[in-house]
Amino acid sequence: MSGPASTAELAPVEPELEPPVAARRPRVDELHGDVRVDEYHWLRERSNPEVIAHLDAENRWTDAAMAHTAELQERLYAELVGRIKETDLSVPEWQDGWFYYVRVEQGQQYPIICRRRGGMTAPEEIILDQNALAVGHPYFRVGVSQVSPDHRLLAYSVDTTGAEDYTLFVKDLATGALSAESIANTSYGVEWADDNRTLFYAVLDATRRPDRLMRHVVGTDPAGDVLVYQERDESFFLGIGKTKSREYLLLEVGSHTTSEVHVLRADEPTGTFRVVEPRVPGIEYEVTHHGDEFYLVTNDAAENFRLVAAPVDAPSRAHWREVLPHRPAVKLDDVEAFRNHLVVYERENGLKRIEILDLRSGARHHVAFPEPVYTFWRGANRDFDSPTLRFTYTSLVTPSSVIDYEMDEQRWELRKRTEVLGGHDPARYRTERVFANAPDGVAVPISLVWREPLVRDGARPMVLYGYGAYGSSYDPAFSSNYLSLLDRGFVVALAHIRGGEEMGRRWYDDGKLLRKRNSFTDFIACAEHLTRSGYTSAERLVISGGSAGGLLMGAVTNMRPDLFRAVLADVPFVDVVNTMLDASLPLTVIEYDEWGNPAERCFYNYIRSYSPYDNIEAKAYPHLLVTAGLNDPRVAYWEPAKWVARLRARKTDGHRLLLKTHMGAGHGGASGRYDFLKEVAFKYAFMLDVLEIS
Repeated sequence: MSGPASTAELAPVEPELEPPVAARRPRVDELHGDVRVDEYHWLRERSNPEVIAHLDAENRWTDAAMAHTAELQERLYAELVGRIKETDLSVPEWQDGWFYYVRVEQGQQYPIICRRRGGMTAPEEIILDQNALAVGHPYFRVGVSQVSPDHRLLAYSVDTTGAEDYTLFVKDLATGALSAESIANTSYGVEWADDNRTLFYAVLDATRRPDRLMRHVVGTDPAGDVLVYQERDESFFLGIGKTKSREYLLLEVGSHTTSEVHVLRADEPTGTFRVVEPRVPGIEYEVTHHGDEFYLVTNDAAENFRLVAAPVDAPSRAHWREVLPHRPAVKLDDVEAFRNHLVVYERENGLKRIEILDLRSGARHHVAFPEPVYTFWRGANRDFDSPTLRFTYTSLVTPSSVIDYEMDEQRWELRKRTEVLGGHDPARYRTERVFANAPDGVAVPISLVWREPLVRDGARPMVLYGYGAYGSSYDPAFSSNYLSLLDRGFVVALAHIRGGEEMGRRWYDDGKLLRKRNSFTDFIACAEHLTRSGYTSAERLVISGGSAGGLLMGAVTNMRPDLFRAVLADVPFVDVVNTMLDASLPLTVIEYDEWGNPAERCFYNYIRSYSPYDNIEAKAYPHLLVTAGLNDPRVAYWEPAKWVARLRARKTDGHRLLLKTHMGAGHGGASGRYDFLKEVAFKYAFMLDVLEIS
């Protein structure tokens, strides 16, 4: 056991906070006949020293409340680090006579991007040492790194605050010298034209929305950069990409429900982008180039999407011909074009699949996967002419495995499996998928992993993860971090609730807007099924989710606080009504398609019914650990801070309520790999301590 039982029932000791009286004045709002009193609105005043003092005091209290777990945290951290190969090398990727790869070195926080010319025995060239760039920055993250077509220049961008506001640089790879100019306030998208001197990049507006595409010539003053396109609709973002054929630049503009793509030949950088198909509300499409055709994955007349082709000179809808029809049971996710093959990425019955189409013969086949519950993600696949498809395969028991799949021979070769140090034996663990019945009768998948043997007597501790938003699927992938839980008897579970897209586009649509509550009742149904089936019990169940998954945590905790022992809510989106009423905040307007616009009564009433901050009651809640990032541009720090403050004032139990704000990071927490593992160790220590497990 870890510490005396009394540590799991700490009486709340309020942080020593004395904000000025004026700052305590509540804000009162009335909309649609409903009056809301927000007594913690003052926490939005980031420039107010009392706000920083409040967050600092919460951090001190959290540190004090967790001080008795210091040894456990150190032990967990040692376990987490002890399983990773600290000095390691990625499988090299071939492009134009160069092998590109990434390596990490023991003791260093960040990857080093390297290359060798002709073969892996050639001298190594370090093109970007992120550790050197990160010196002096508590937070550091590379946004993009794009080598010019002639492999002489590198465009890369960095963020040193966590605010996702990147500064763009250009480096001469022969000399190591930086170009004189740097470009601030850029987003993730950057692409080279074929002339090796023209860069296209996206710029952020005042709400941190990428709304402008700029053209820059290396070595010139960015003040003279040309505005290529500006998206004035606040519900749309833009980005810049390039087809794998490298013949076309893609200006991609989209909201959560509508998309529009503009194309420009990469060898005509001063030309004009032309639209493929003008936007139509509710219609989405993506563009892939092959020869004299574009392939488009679209939901036009196809809920689960279909594949069409069109001539590059006349790509509008009037010229579309169907290649793969809509299939009600199969969600078409994407396609990838090679010279002789078209790779189709799809999803059926909650699992991802790959289908290969031979463009010469018309033959088709599916890639065979060795486990019943698994996932994969595609590799860079930079070589358009290659007959080899690279992807990374994994499951909850199989570490990430880089696969080269020979498409003509229908044969896969294991290039590398992530090494798990410390004597890890996958045969000791078992994974399976079960289904819970939602209140409306829908079967909700749950992926499980545990260490054998399992006796379903309710005694096992469990952590149940969930997300359920934006059509983002929570696929079952291996994490060596889980072993610190599995080897202590935990069952790890992933709830594939509506709002994700595991079961197709309808699965997403049924978990958004005026059907969002399905996400919450699905998750509760999963927890009830797992406890009823003896995998765990309510007293042994911890739940975890972040961002929109943090909204899930807040909602289900309000609805069924008796069902969970403890809750981990990372950067939780919990102040939904106030955020969605403030169009000046990043993401709000584009998010109307996900949550609804509360300026409309029907959406206001619905959001108001589940918004975690607005539905806190005077009752007992589980133990809660909540995290925030002061520089978070996606979920502002004040959402978790306000939620915790109101919970402190209203809850009736003596369970722990801890807020940990990262004062120098954003949405993703710590940027360095060792710092990240320290955060994992802290969260695991909280779970273990609450459950009295050593």
